[in-house]
Amino acid sequence: MPLHDKSVPGKAKIAGSVAGKPWPYKELLAATKAMSLGEFEQPAIELARNLLGTVLRHGTVAGMIVETEAYLGLDDLAAHASKGETERTRVLFGPAGHAYVYFIYGMHECLNVVAEREGSPGCVLIRALEPLSGLEEMYERRHWHGSSIGLANGPGKLTQALAITRKQYGARLDTGDLTVRTWRNKPSFEIATTPRIGITQCADWPLRFVWANHPCLSRRNA
Repeated sequence: MPLHDKSVPGKAKIAGSVAGKPWPYKELLAATKAMSLGEFEQPAIELARNLLGTVLRHGTVAGMIVETEAYLGLDDLAAHASKGETERTRVLFGPAGHAYVYFIYGMHECLNVVAEREGSPGCVLIRALEPLSGLEEMYERRHWHGSSIGLANGPGKLTQALAITRKQYGARLDTGDLTVRTWRNKPSFEIATTPRIGITQCADWPLRFVWANHPCLSRRNA
């Protein structure tokens, strides 16, 4: 049994948050709807901004996306696709709305959402979530004993919390176990922009987008 307060103290203090407290899964489904594949077919920068405030669901575990980074493809040296199409990056060159999951540092899985039209390999890295449903499973998967704020506030943390692995590589995000969902009543919040984190190439490009001042960000400097 995870050691945490099920009331999740502090979540009600999130300014503008639609969560406030953990959501029963069925209520969360009723309050949201799955994005269609066509809705993902946007320039990566636009999709990175528009994914903020949406819900990432895997099975009955879900969190709200509060931090993203855009990767622009062939001209972006920080993007995997900049080296061209390979077996690893194949999905990036395909249609939008699919999952690009890769392994990094020998320990973390990272989830990206494929953007752009087919053949144009832009994508969006999902960097942080506000936990919404299935918090007990998140705690058990993360072996975490602290505040729920720390459950999914990083790209490797959120994939572990939602059990997203390279098995989901190429998965459609409009249907099935792994989906991105939009709120029927969309939350209102400010978006802040910063340079991307943890890269050396094109490191000054302002392509990290965050729900401003949200406590679940991977870094609290935005």
